[in-house]
Amino acid sequence: MSSIRFICQCCHQPLRLTRNSSGLGSSQEPAAPELPSAQGPPGETSEEGSASRVETRAEKLQDGASGWTLPGDGQMSRCSPRKFTLLGEPVSGRSLSSIQKATGGIFDILSGEGDLDHPLCEDCTDNLLEELDSQLTISESDCQNYQRCVVTGERSEDEREALQEELRGAELEEARLVQQLEEVERNQGRAAAALEAAQAETAMLDQQERRHHRDCSDLHWQQLELRDELSSVENQLRLARAQLARLEKTNAFRSVFEIRKDGPLAVINNFRLGCLPTEPVSWAEIGAAWGQAALLLVALSRALGLQFQRYRLVPCGNRSYLTSLAGDGPELPLYYARGQCPLLQSKFDQAMVAFLDCMQQFQEEAEKGEPGLCMPHRIHAERGLLEDAGAGRLYSIRTHRNTEESWTRALRLLLTNFEWCLAWVSLRHCQK
Repeated sequence: MSSIRFICQCCHQPLRLTRNSSGLGSSQEPAAPELPSAQGPPGETSEEGSASRVETRAEKLQDGASGWTLPGDGQMSRCSPRKFTLLGEPVSGRSLSSIQKATGGIFDILSGEGDLDHPLCEDCTDNLLEELDSQLTISESDCQNYQRCVVTGERSEDEREALQEELRGAELEEARLVQQLEEVERNQGRAAAALEAAQAETAMLDQQERRHHRDCSDLHWQQLELRDELSSVENQLRLARAQLARLEKTNAFRSVFEIRKDGPLAVINNFRLGCLPTEPVSWAEIGAAWGQAALLLVALSRALGLQFQRYRLVPCGNRSYLTSLAGDGPELPLYYARGQCPLLQSKFDQAMVAFLDCMQQFQEEAEKGEPGLCMPHRIHAERGLLEDAGAGRLYSIRTHRNTEESWTRALRLLLTNFEWCLAWVSLRHCQK
Protein backbone atom coordinates (compact mmCIF):
# COMPACT_ATOMS: atom_id res chain seq x y z
CA MET A 1 0.00 0.00 0.00
CA SER A 2 1.45 3.36 -1.01
CA SER A 3 2.18 6.01 1.59
CA ILE A 4 -0.09 9.07 2.07
CA ARG A 5 1.46 12.50 1.61
CA PHE A 6 0.35 15.74 3.32
CA ILE A 7 1.37 19.40 2.96
CA CYS A 8 1.92 21.90 5.72
CA GLN A 9 -0.81 24.59 5.60
CA CYS A 10 1.61 27.27 6.76
CA CYS A 11 4.84 26.74 4.81
CA HIS A 12 3.41 24.31 2.18
CA GLN A 13 6.12 21.65 2.74
CA PRO A 14 5.39 17.89 2.26
CA LEU A 15 4.80 15.89 5.49
CA ARG A 16 5.17 12.23 6.47
CA LEU A 17 3.52 10.75 9.56
CA THR A 18 5.64 9.03 12.25
CA ARG A 19 4.89 5.65 13.64
CA ASN A 20 4.07 7.09 17.06
CA SER A 21 1.68 9.72 15.68
CA SER A 22 -0.13 7.11 13.61
CA GLY A 23 -0.72 5.08 16.71
CA LEU A 24 -2.75 7.84 18.29
CA GLY A 25 -5.69 7.02 16.16
CA SER A 26 -5.23 3.24 15.90
CA SER A 27 -4.89 2.14 19.50
CA GLN A 28 -8.25 0.44 19.42
CA GLU A 29 -7.70 -1.49 16.21
CA PRO A 30 -5.32 -4.26 15.39
CA ALA A 31 -2.77 -3.67 12.73
CA ALA A 32 -3.48 -5.07 9.33
CA PRO A 33 -1.27 -7.98 8.28
CA GLU A 34 1.49 -7.18 5.93
CA LEU A 35 1.30 -8.79 2.52
CA PRO A 36 4.30 -10.16 0.75
CA SER A 37 5.46 -8.32 -2.27
CA ALA A 38 4.78 -10.05 -5.54
CA GLN A 39 7.48 -8.05 -7.26
CA GLY A 40 10.34 -8.67 -4.77
CA PRO A 41 13.42 -10.58 -5.69
CA PRO A 42 13.51 -14.33 -4.97
CA GLY A 43 14.82 -15.40 -1.65
CA GLU A 44 13.65 -12.25 0.11
CA THR A 45 11.02 -12.43 2.80
CA SER A 46 7.89 -10.30 2.81
CA GLU A 47 9.01 -8.30 5.80
CA GLU A 48 12.40 -7.61 4.27
CA GLY A 49 10.83 -6.62 0.92
CA SER A 50 8.28 -4.35 2.55
CA ALA A 51 10.93 -2.65 4.63
CA SER A 52 13.14 -2.14 1.61
CA ARG A 53 10.31 -0.65 -0.39
CA VAL A 54 9.39 1.70 2.46
CA GLU A 55 12.97 2.82 2.80
CA THR A 56 13.23 3.36 -0.96
CA ARG A 57 10.04 5.52 -1.02
CA ALA A 58 11.22 7.50 1.97
CA GLU A 59 14.51 8.23 0.31
CA LYS A 60 12.76 9.36 -2.89
CA LEU A 61 10.39 11.56 -0.91
CA GLN A 62 13.27 13.07 1.05
CA ASP A 63 15.18 13.78 -2.18
CA GLY A 64 12.14 15.32 -3.95
CA ALA A 65 11.08 17.39 -0.97
CA SER A 66 14.51 18.94 -0.69
CA GLY A 67 14.09 20.73 -4.09
CA TRP A 68 10.32 21.29 -4.52
CA THR A 69 7.77 23.33 -2.60
CA LEU A 70 4.00 23.24 -2.90
CA PRO A 71 2.18 26.60 -3.02
CA GLY A 72 -1.35 27.20 -1.75
CA ASP A 73 -3.02 25.89 -4.91
CA GLY A 74 -1.49 22.45 -4.54
CA GLN A 75 0.86 22.65 -7.58
CA MET A 76 4.54 22.01 -7.05
CA SER A 77 7.06 24.54 -8.19
CA ARG A 78 10.82 24.41 -8.36
CA CYS A 79 12.49 26.76 -5.86
CA SER A 80 15.55 26.98 -3.65
CA PRO A 81 16.01 24.06 -1.26
CA ARG A 82 14.36 24.54 2.09
CA LYS A 83 15.03 22.23 4.99
CA PHE A 84 12.16 20.61 6.86
CA THR A 85 11.62 17.67 9.21
CA LEU A 86 9.71 14.50 8.33
CA LEU A 87 7.67 13.27 11.27
CA GLY A 88 8.59 9.64 11.87
CA GLU A 89 9.16 6.89 9.36
CA PRO A 90 6.62 5.71 6.83
CA VAL A 91 4.80 2.52 7.71
CA SER A 92 2.89 0.65 5.09
CA GLY A 93 1.56 -2.12 7.25
CA ARG A 94 -1.58 -0.37 8.48
CA SER A 95 -5.01 -0.20 6.90
CA LEU A 96 -6.44 2.87 5.26
CA SER A 97 -9.12 3.40 7.91
CA SER A 98 -6.62 3.28 10.78
CA ILE A 99 -4.38 5.83 9.03
CA GLN A 100 -7.34 8.17 8.41
CA LYS A 101 -8.46 7.99 12.05
CA ALA A 102 -4.93 8.66 13.27
CA THR A 103 -4.47 11.70 11.03
CA GLY A 104 -7.94 12.97 11.96
CA GLY A 105 -7.07 12.85 15.65
CA ILE A 106 -3.84 14.71 15.02
CA PHE A 107 -5.71 17.35 12.95
CA ASP A 108 -8.24 17.86 15.72
CA ILE A 109 -5.50 18.30 18.30
CA LEU A 110 -3.49 20.72 16.16
CA SER A 111 -6.45 22.81 14.95
CA GLY A 112 -8.06 23.20 18.33
CA GLU A 113 -5.88 26.22 19.16
CA GLY A 114 -4.64 29.15 17.00
CA ASP A 115 -5.68 30.47 13.63
CA LEU A 116 -3.75 27.98 11.47
CA ASP A 117 -5.37 24.96 9.88
CA HIS A 118 -3.92 21.46 9.98
CA PRO A 119 -1.70 19.68 9.11
CA LEU A 120 1.51 21.51 10.21
CA CYS A 121 5.17 20.74 10.00
CA GLU A 122 7.45 20.62 13.06
CA ASP A 123 8.66 24.24 12.75
CA CYS A 124 5.18 25.62 12.30
CA THR A 125 3.97 23.49 15.20
CA ASP A 126 6.72 24.93 17.43
CA ASN A 127 5.76 28.47 16.45
CA LEU A 128 2.14 27.70 17.19
CA LEU A 129 3.01 26.27 20.57
CA GLU A 130 5.09 29.32 21.44
CA GLU A 131 2.18 31.59 20.57
CA LEU A 132 -0.15 29.45 22.70
CA ASP A 133 2.33 29.63 25.59
CA SER A 134 2.39 33.44 25.38
CA GLN A 135 -1.41 33.58 25.37
CA LEU A 136 -1.52 31.19 28.33
CA THR A 137 0.92 33.38 30.23
CA ILE A 138 -1.25 36.48 29.59
CA SER A 139 -4.39 34.61 30.66
CA GLU A 140 -2.75 33.42 33.89
CA SER A 141 -1.66 36.98 34.69
CA ASP A 142 -5.22 38.28 34.13
CA CYS A 143 -6.60 35.49 36.32
CA GLN A 144 -4.18 36.37 39.12
CA ASN A 145 -5.23 40.03 38.88
CA TYR A 146 -8.91 39.08 39.08
CA GLN A 147 -8.28 36.87 42.12
CA ARG A 148 -6.32 39.67 43.80
CA CYS A 149 -9.26 42.04 43.24
CA VAL A 150 -11.67 39.51 44.70
CA VAL A 151 -9.44 38.97 47.74
CA THR A 152 -9.06 42.72 48.39
CA GLY A 153 -12.88 42.97 48.28
CA GLU A 154 -14.26 46.29 49.64
CA ARG A 155 -13.15 49.69 48.40
CA SER A 156 -12.86 52.83 50.57
CA GLU A 157 -15.71 55.28 51.09
CA ASP A 158 -13.97 58.02 49.09
CA GLU A 159 -13.41 55.69 46.17
CA ARG A 160 -17.06 54.60 46.32
CA GLU A 161 -18.27 58.20 46.32
CA ALA A 162 -15.94 59.05 43.49
CA LEU A 163 -17.25 56.09 41.53
CA GLN A 164 -20.84 57.09 42.32
CA GLU A 165 -20.11 60.64 41.23
CA GLU A 166 -18.53 59.32 38.08
CA LEU A 167 -21.55 57.06 37.51
CA ARG A 168 -23.95 60.00 37.92
CA GLY A 169 -21.87 62.05 35.54
CA ALA A 170 -21.89 59.19 33.08
CA GLU A 171 -25.70 58.89 33.44
CA LEU A 172 -26.10 62.64 32.88
CA GLU A 173 -23.80 62.44 29.88
CA GLU A 174 -25.82 59.48 28.62
CA ALA A 175 -29.08 61.44 29.05
CA ARG A 176 -27.53 64.41 27.27
CA LEU A 177 -26.28 62.21 24.45
CA VAL A 178 -29.72 60.58 24.21
CA GLN A 179 -31.31 64.03 23.90
CA GLN A 180 -28.74 64.95 21.29
CA LEU A 181 -29.46 61.70 19.47
CA GLU A 182 -33.21 62.44 19.50
CA GLU A 183 -32.54 65.97 18.28
CA VAL A 184 -30.27 64.60 15.57
CA GLU A 185 -32.97 62.11 14.57
CA ARG A 186 -35.56 64.90 14.42
CA ASN A 187 -33.13 67.02 12.41
CA GLN A 188 -32.50 64.04 10.21
CA GLY A 189 -36.24 63.70 9.59
CA ARG A 190 -36.55 67.38 8.80
CA ALA A 191 -33.47 67.15 6.58
CA ALA A 192 -34.95 64.12 4.80
CA ALA A 193 -38.22 66.03 4.22
CA ALA A 194 -36.27 69.07 3.05
CA LEU A 195 -34.19 66.81 0.81
CA GLU A 196 -37.33 65.31 -0.73
CA ALA A 197 -38.76 68.80 -1.28
CA ALA A 198 -35.46 69.95 -2.76
CA GLN A 199 -35.35 66.91 -5.04
CA ALA A 200 -38.93 67.58 -6.17
CA GLU A 201 -38.07 71.23 -6.76
CA THR A 202 -34.91 70.17 -8.61
CA ALA A 203 -36.93 67.84 -10.84
CA MET A 204 -39.41 70.65 -11.52
CA LEU A 205 -36.57 73.07 -12.26
CA ASP A 206 -34.94 70.51 -14.55
CA GLN A 207 -38.21 70.13 -16.43
CA GLN A 208 -38.56 73.90 -16.66
CA GLU A 209 -34.95 74.16 -17.84
CA ARG A 210 -35.56 71.59 -20.57
CA ARG A 211 -38.70 73.46 -21.60
CA HIS A 212 -36.82 76.74 -21.58
CA HIS A 213 -34.03 75.20 -23.65
CA ARG A 214 -36.61 73.91 -26.12
CA ASP A 215 -38.32 77.31 -26.28
CA CYS A 216 -34.93 78.99 -26.64
CA SER A 217 -34.06 76.65 -29.49
CA ASP A 218 -37.39 77.40 -31.19
CA LEU A 219 -36.86 81.14 -30.75
CA HIS A 220 -33.31 80.85 -32.06
CA TRP A 221 -34.61 78.97 -35.09
CA GLN A 222 -37.24 81.66 -35.66
CA GLN A 223 -34.53 84.29 -35.25
CA LEU A 224 -32.44 82.61 -37.93
CA GLU A 225 -35.44 82.40 -40.26
CA LEU A 226 -36.35 86.04 -39.62
CA ARG A 227 -32.73 87.03 -40.14
CA ASP A 228 -32.75 85.23 -43.48
CA GLU A 229 -36.02 86.93 -44.41
CA LEU A 230 -34.59 90.27 -43.32
CA SER A 231 -31.49 89.72 -45.43
CA SER A 232 -33.70 88.80 -48.38
CA VAL A 233 -35.86 91.90 -47.87
CA GLU A 234 -32.76 94.08 -47.55
CA ASN A 235 -31.40 92.63 -50.78
CA GLN A 236 -34.73 93.26 -52.49
CA LEU A 237 -34.77 96.80 -51.08
CA ARG A 238 -31.27 97.48 -52.38
CA LEU A 239 -32.28 96.10 -55.76
CA ALA A 240 -35.44 98.20 -55.78
CA ARG A 241 -33.49 101.32 -54.81
CA ALA A 242 -30.96 100.65 -57.55
CA GLN A 243 -33.76 100.19 -60.06
CA LEU A 244 -35.47 103.34 -58.75
CA ALA A 245 -32.27 105.34 -59.09
CA ARG A 246 -31.83 104.02 -62.61
CA LEU A 247 -35.46 104.78 -63.44
CA GLU A 248 -35.16 108.26 -61.96
CA LYS A 249 -32.30 108.92 -64.31
CA THR A 250 -34.29 107.45 -67.17
CA ASN A 251 -36.36 109.82 -69.30
CA ALA A 252 -39.56 107.94 -70.06
CA PHE A 253 -40.55 110.29 -72.87
CA ARG A 254 -37.14 110.05 -74.53
CA SER A 255 -37.15 106.26 -74.07
CA VAL A 256 -40.61 105.87 -75.60
CA PHE A 257 -40.50 108.59 -78.22
CA GLU A 258 -37.48 108.96 -80.43
CA ILE A 259 -37.38 111.99 -82.77
CA ARG A 260 -34.55 112.41 -85.24
CA LYS A 261 -33.84 113.71 -88.74
CA ASP A 262 -33.22 111.56 -91.79
CA GLY A 263 -31.96 114.08 -94.35
CA PRO A 264 -34.79 116.47 -95.26
CA LEU A 265 -37.36 114.24 -93.51
CA ALA A 266 -38.24 114.08 -89.82
CA VAL A 267 -38.62 110.64 -88.17
CA ILE A 268 -40.59 109.72 -85.02
CA ASN A 269 -40.17 106.16 -83.71
CA ASN A 270 -38.75 105.04 -87.04
CA PHE A 271 -41.76 106.39 -88.98
CA ARG A 272 -41.06 109.15 -91.54
CA LEU A 273 -43.41 112.12 -91.49
CA GLY A 274 -43.60 113.77 -94.94
CA CYS A 275 -42.57 112.87 -98.47
CA LEU A 276 -40.48 114.28 -101.34
CA PRO A 277 -40.28 113.52 -105.05
CA THR A 278 -36.79 112.22 -104.49
CA GLU A 279 -37.73 110.23 -101.36
CA PRO A 280 -41.27 108.87 -101.69
CA VAL A 281 -43.00 107.66 -98.47
CA SER A 282 -46.17 105.60 -98.32
CA TRP A 283 -49.31 107.11 -96.84
CA ALA A 284 -49.53 104.18 -94.38
CA GLU A 285 -46.14 105.14 -92.89
CA ILE A 286 -47.18 108.80 -92.79
CA GLY A 287 -50.40 107.82 -90.99
CA ALA A 288 -48.41 105.78 -88.46
CA ALA A 289 -46.08 108.75 -87.86
CA TRP A 290 -49.13 111.00 -87.25
CA GLY A 291 -50.42 108.39 -84.76
CA GLN A 292 -47.11 108.51 -82.81
CA ALA A 293 -47.24 112.36 -82.83
CA ALA A 294 -50.84 112.28 -81.51
CA LEU A 295 -49.82 109.82 -78.75
CA LEU A 296 -46.88 112.07 -77.80
CA LEU A 297 -49.06 115.18 -77.59
CA VAL A 298 -51.61 113.35 -75.40
CA ALA A 299 -48.83 112.13 -73.07
CA LEU A 300 -47.35 115.63 -72.78
CA SER A 301 -50.74 117.18 -72.03
CA ARG A 302 -51.37 114.61 -69.28
CA ALA A 303 -47.97 115.29 -67.75
CA LEU A 304 -48.86 118.97 -67.69
CA GLY A 305 -52.46 118.38 -66.56
CA LEU A 306 -53.86 120.10 -69.66
CA GLN A 307 -57.39 119.56 -71.00
CA PHE A 308 -57.85 120.58 -74.62
CA GLN A 309 -60.73 122.97 -75.19
CA ARG A 310 -61.95 122.48 -78.75
CA TYR A 311 -60.74 119.07 -79.86
CA ARG A 312 -60.05 115.67 -78.39
CA LEU A 313 -57.15 113.61 -79.69
CA VAL A 314 -57.73 109.87 -80.17
CA PRO A 315 -54.39 108.10 -80.93
CA CYS A 316 -55.06 104.80 -82.74
CA GLY A 317 -51.85 103.99 -84.56
CA ASN A 318 -52.10 104.69 -88.31
CA ARG A 319 -55.86 105.35 -87.88
CA SER A 320 -55.69 108.17 -85.33
CA TYR A 321 -58.23 110.98 -85.48
CA LEU A 322 -59.63 114.07 -83.73
CA THR A 323 -63.18 114.81 -82.64
CA SER A 324 -64.85 118.13 -81.91
CA LEU A 325 -65.79 118.70 -78.28
CA ALA A 326 -68.91 120.58 -79.44
CA GLY A 327 -70.17 117.31 -80.91
CA ASP A 328 -71.49 118.85 -84.10
CA GLY A 329 -68.61 118.00 -86.44
CA PRO A 330 -67.42 114.80 -88.06
CA GLU A 331 -64.27 112.91 -87.14
CA LEU A 332 -61.11 114.41 -88.54
CA PRO A 333 -58.73 111.61 -89.60
CA LEU A 334 -54.96 111.98 -89.29
CA TYR A 335 -54.34 109.64 -92.21
CA TYR A 336 -54.89 109.80 -95.98
CA ALA A 337 -54.71 107.35 -98.87
CA ARG A 338 -53.72 108.65 -102.29
CA GLY A 339 -56.45 108.20 -104.89
CA GLN A 340 -59.31 108.81 -102.52
CA CYS A 341 -61.94 111.45 -103.06
CA PRO A 342 -61.04 115.13 -102.53
CA LEU A 343 -63.43 115.28 -99.55
CA LEU A 344 -61.16 112.95 -97.53
CA GLN A 345 -58.15 115.09 -98.42
CA SER A 346 -60.01 118.14 -97.10
CA LYS A 347 -60.77 116.37 -93.78
CA PHE A 348 -57.11 115.33 -93.54
CA ASP A 349 -56.09 118.99 -93.88
CA GLN A 350 -58.66 120.00 -91.23
CA ALA A 351 -57.32 117.30 -88.88
CA MET A 352 -53.74 118.61 -89.24
CA VAL A 353 -54.94 122.20 -88.58
CA ALA A 354 -56.86 120.97 -85.50
CA PHE A 355 -53.66 119.17 -84.34
CA LEU A 356 -51.80 122.48 -84.60
CA ASP A 357 -54.54 124.08 -82.48
CA CYS A 358 -53.97 121.47 -79.73
CA MET A 359 -50.22 122.00 -80.06
CA GLN A 360 -50.66 125.75 -79.60
CA GLN A 361 -52.81 125.20 -76.48
CA PHE A 362 -50.02 123.07 -75.00
CA GLN A 363 -47.44 125.78 -75.83
CA GLU A 364 -49.52 128.48 -74.13
CA GLU A 365 -49.94 126.33 -71.01
CA ALA A 366 -46.25 125.39 -70.92
CA GLU A 367 -45.10 128.99 -71.18
CA LYS A 368 -46.82 129.67 -67.83
CA GLY A 369 -44.70 127.14 -65.95
CA GLU A 370 -41.37 127.47 -64.19
CA PRO A 371 -39.24 127.32 -66.21
CA GLY A 372 -41.38 128.34 -69.10
CA LEU A 373 -41.33 126.56 -72.45
CA CYS A 374 -40.11 128.48 -75.46
CA MET A 375 -40.61 126.65 -78.77
CA PRO A 376 -38.15 127.49 -81.57
CA HIS A 377 -40.87 127.65 -84.24
CA ARG A 378 -43.97 129.74 -83.70
CA ILE A 379 -47.36 128.19 -84.47
CA HIS A 380 -50.20 130.00 -86.24
CA ALA A 381 -53.01 127.58 -85.67
CA GLU A 382 -55.80 129.75 -87.21
CA ARG A 383 -54.08 129.70 -90.59
CA GLY A 384 -52.38 126.32 -90.21
CA LEU A 385 -48.88 127.72 -90.55
CA LEU A 386 -45.51 127.23 -88.81
CA GLU A 387 -42.91 129.93 -88.85
CA ASP A 388 -39.24 129.14 -89.50
CA ALA A 389 -37.43 131.66 -87.33
CA GLY A 390 -34.11 131.15 -89.06
CA ALA A 391 -35.37 131.58 -92.62
CA GLY A 392 -38.17 134.00 -91.76
CA ARG A 393 -40.69 132.00 -93.76
CA LEU A 394 -44.09 130.45 -93.06
CA TYR A 395 -44.89 126.89 -94.08
CA SER A 396 -48.44 125.54 -94.41
CA ILE A 397 -49.36 122.22 -92.89
CA ARG A 398 -52.15 121.65 -95.42
CA THR A 399 -51.69 119.51 -98.51
CA HIS A 400 -54.23 121.40 -100.60
CA ARG A 401 -52.56 123.97 -102.90
CA ASN A 402 -49.19 123.16 -101.33
CA THR A 403 -46.03 121.51 -102.58
CA GLU A 404 -44.54 118.35 -101.08
CA GLU A 405 -41.36 120.20 -100.13
CA SER A 406 -43.26 122.94 -98.26
CA TRP A 407 -45.56 120.45 -96.52
CA THR A 408 -42.61 118.21 -95.51
CA ARG A 409 -40.77 121.30 -94.21
CA ALA A 410 -43.78 122.24 -92.03
CA LEU A 411 -43.91 118.69 -90.58
CA ARG A 412 -40.18 118.83 -89.83
CA LEU A 413 -40.67 122.12 -87.92
CA LEU A 414 -43.53 120.46 -85.99
CA LEU A 415 -41.35 117.57 -84.82
CA THR A 416 -38.59 120.01 -83.90
CA ASN A 417 -41.04 121.73 -81.53
CA PHE A 418 -41.84 118.26 -80.10
CA GLU A 419 -38.14 117.73 -79.34
CA TRP A 420 -38.12 120.95 -77.30
CA CYS A 421 -41.30 119.86 -75.53
CA LEU A 422 -39.72 116.52 -74.58
CA ALA A 423 -36.64 118.27 -73.19
CA TRP A 424 -38.78 120.71 -71.21
CA VAL A 425 -40.97 117.98 -69.70
CA SER A 426 -37.89 115.90 -68.78
CA LEU A 427 -36.29 118.91 -67.04
CA ARG A 428 -39.49 119.64 -65.16
CA HIS A 429 -39.79 116.01 -64.12
CA CYS A 430 -36.18 115.95 -62.83
CA GLN A 431 -36.78 119.09 -60.75
CA LYS A 432 -39.78 117.45 -59.11
